[in-house]
Amino acid sequence: MIGFIVKKFIGSKNDREVKRLRPLVAKINAFEAELQKVSDDELRQKTAAWKEEVSRIQDNEELARRLSDILPEAFAVVKNACRRLCGTDIIVREHPLPWEMIPFDVQLIGGYALHSGRISEMATGEGKTLVATLPVYLNALSGRGVHIVTVNDYLAARDSEWMGAVYKFLGLTVGCILHDQPPSVRREQYNCDITYGTNAEFGFDYLRDNGMATRKEEQVQRGHYYAIVDEVDSILIDEARTPLIISGPAVITYDEQYANFRPQVEGIYHVQERLCARFLSEAQDLIRKLRPEDGSNPENREALERQAGLLLFRVKCGQPKSEGLMKVLEEPENLRLMNQAELQLHADQKKTELYAEKEELFFAIDEKSHEADLTEKGRNHLSPKDPDAFMLPDLSTALHDIDAGPEVDPRKRLEAKTKLQQEFETKAQRIHAIGQLLKAYCLYQKDVQYVVQDNKVIIVDENTGRLMSGRRWSDGLHQAVEAKEQVAIERETQTLATITIQNYFRLYHKLAGMTGTAETEASEFFDIYKLGVLVIPTNKPVARNDLNDSVYKTRREKYNAIVEEIKEVHSKGRPMLVGTISVEVSEHLSRMLKRE
Repeated sequence: MIGFIVKKFIGSKNDREVKRLRPLVAKINAFEAELQKVSDDELRQKTAAWKEEVSRIQDNEELARRLSDILPEAFAVVKNACRRLCGTDIIVREHPLPWEMIPFDVQLIGGYALHSGRISEMATGEGKTLVATLPVYLNALSGRGVHIVTVNDYLAARDSEWMGAVYKFLGLTVGCILHDQPPSVRREQYNCDITYGTNAEFGFDYLRDNGMATRKEEQVQRGHYYAIVDEVDSILIDEARTPLIISGPAVITYDEQYANFRPQVEGIYHVQERLCARFLSEAQDLIRKLRPEDGSNPENREALERQAGLLLFRVKCGQPKSEGLMKVLEEPENLRLMNQAELQLHADQKKTELYAEKEELFFAIDEKSHEADLTEKGRNHLSPKDPDAFMLPDLSTALHDIDAGPEVDPRKRLEAKTKLQQEFETKAQRIHAIGQLLKAYCLYQKDVQYVVQDNKVIIVDENTGRLMSGRRWSDGLHQAVEAKEQVAIERETQTLATITIQNYFRLYHKLAGMTGTAETEASEFFDIYKLGVLVIPTNKPVARNDLNDSVYKTRREKYNAIVEEIKEVHSKGRPMLVGTISVEVSEHLSRMLKRE
């Protein structure tokens, strides 16, 4: 209550910060008014003079102080350049686009937030792209290179041409990193004052420079001074743990094993499918006993709840993507039963009951860690005549036994060791191939994680839904999915270099970002990247009425509500864009709409 009263009278911390920056905005506008009297050449001379002075500063703290000193005038130079471009046509992606943008006062505040290493949260349509020109110009004067990170190649190319008109007018150079550019071209783009590109292109260039280049002349990047990330919440939070991986052909491959073991794995998969269907049916029978139609309280309620929970947990371990299980778990009470049973199993330090429950299955799947393990039951099913087929020998002990044995002929001892190592590798590869095939069948769904086109398995980006042609899962997983779909199996790859998006952006001396939704993740941004968030007010009061989110208990109810909303809007003759998280959901909604 006290906090609400204080906020009402003196404003929130964000409001106070915006108010504090108003005098700086007035100072920028005063400089800009004076600059309207100078010629184009005189305006460009300011860039040349600042660049010559600032690029000589080596100390980071001294550089930061000097940039802060010239910030008001530098921002005014950019604003004035925008004013001078008004009425001209800019060629953007081979089409003329009239320039009619001059930064508003709130955009100047957004520019300051970006320069100070914060995230500018700006509403859609408030001009984030233009805002970036202010801090980009200022920091590019250092000569250390500024990177603007976009979400796709088209935006990188578009913005480098569109906003590049301002930079080039003021005498700075602009580059753009695009897919399939050769190293020589990439090096030229990075040597520009300002470089646009996607997070993947910047990240992969870093990996190639530090993991594959053998000489300095082969490297393309020249440092990581300052980066501005567009749609920062998507890149730095949603994709933070996504690894960027450069892979190459494996030295030793066993690609044929995936095709050889596919029938066996497909067989055990269907056997487990039937087993889990039985467990699910038994669980549903118990759930009905727990909730009799007359509303009475059944005897042995706790025992029934535990048994139903254990059966649901078995299905979760055996068929985590089961549609039947998903449907049952749409009821919160059923989900509670399963989670409670799982919690009790994990509470035992020895995990005796947990292992016993998993042994009821042929194999157990851990959806979170993407692991698949055969149980004793599964091993006996796949290899009933050879109980040791999936048991790896203790190689070091076995080799020692050969050395300590009665055989004195060194050649025969070497032959025995070679044979032992070959048997070990054969078993290890068999276990690995079957494990990857189990993951392919149980965790990777067609038209969700991948699609099949032209006899090839193509990965679907889980964040954007776009096809990632040319990308392949490593460690034999892609070959396992290819075997599952019975398409041509390409050669296995191995990881040569890798880095996560999160770790890559931590390399930058100064980092900033722009988005329309950052305040809700403000604590995460600060904890991980030490980035503050400043919410920039709109230039004019918002006329749009933002409604509250609608939350549904089940997916069925949610999808039905979406269809009803689409029908209502469509009946008024208005178009509607429906965004989903996967190809599967898009097709599901499409089928529902066609039925209507």
